[in-house]
Amino acid sequence: MNIRQTLEKIEAETLVAQAALSAETRGRDVEEPEDDLRPSYQRDRDRITHCKAFRRLKHKTQVFLAPEGDHYRTRLTHVLEVTQIGRTIAKSLRLNETLTEAIGLGHDLGHSAFGHAGEAALNKLVKGGFDHYRQSVRVVEKLENDGRGLNLTVEVRDGILKHSKGEKGELLRKRPKSRALTLEGDIVRISDIIAYVNHDIDDGVRAGIIAEDDIPREIRSTLGRTGSMRVDRMVRDVITATQLCDYEAINMSAEILEALEQLRTDMFQNMYLVPEVRGEFEKAQRMLTDIFGYVVEHPTEFLDLESEESVERLALDFLAGMTDRYAMNLYARLFLPKPWGER
Repeated sequence: MNIRQTLEKIEAETLVAQAALSAETRGRDVEEPEDDLRPSYQRDRDRITHCKAFRRLKHKTQVFLAPEGDHYRTRLTHVLEVTQIGRTIAKSLRLNETLTEAIGLGHDLGHSAFGHAGEAALNKLVKGGFDHYRQSVRVVEKLENDGRGLNLTVEVRDGILKHSKGEKGELLRKRPKSRALTLEGDIVRISDIIAYVNHDIDDGVRAGIIAEDDIPREIRSTLGRTGSMRVDRMVRDVITATQLCDYEAINMSAEILEALEQLRTDMFQNMYLVPEVRGEFEKAQRMLTDIFGYVVEHPTEFLDLESEESVERLALDFLAGMTDRYAMNLYARLFLPKPWGER
């Protein structure tokens, strides 16, 4: 028995019956020999952390565009916080912690520059629209590794695809067919919102957009007065509620779920949509729209036209992969005049 088989045996002996076992994966699109050290989901996690799209997350917006302060979140730190929360829940429930980690690390690989503002801009530019969760799957299936993709397991790709909620989407999907294939995938879904509503509040306070006291009193009394208290309260509630329903689904109590819904609504109204933030979002959207138009008109300067994909699709992939600073530098090069004599 090699090390991988030993680790798979430990999973089978220690995880609950509802856990997704590495040895029982639905497999990959392209069959590969098994590794003698790492089970399948561990290999997926490692491929994600070594890919270029993952490294670019450090220069992509979470809320504030290309923030100057050292302590604002980026898309990378968001992904790490989601993954940490997800691992805590998975480990406590004796579900597959490594699968949860792989999905968490990969769930935002397709996010565009300028966060959801960039996503909204790209969504208007092509037929069929743009969603970061579909783009994240496209990154791991097609764009990474010089067009060969990462060849991840079905369970990891499914969790990435089904993690997103948007402004009004269900936090916990009620219909079984709409849920992730694994409980671990649904853990990442709820961990994502637990992370972002709390760290976005922290960034909003740091930026002077909101104050902790602006959060409605009834929400603070239910979830907690500080970000760490709220995260702890929600994580513990997910664990308890999932155990109480005998792992039928990743769950939350009605009280905590309602308070979290209210907190999300409050964040959209009092931070994401306030004039100071909204104005910057609109600037970012105009910037990406102008770049897209230029790239489509001058494709040979930027795109691999030997691909069978349309110019619009290739341009969308190009823009979705940009970091904030790359997009701003490119915009300046394409559209802003330079001082005479400067090359």
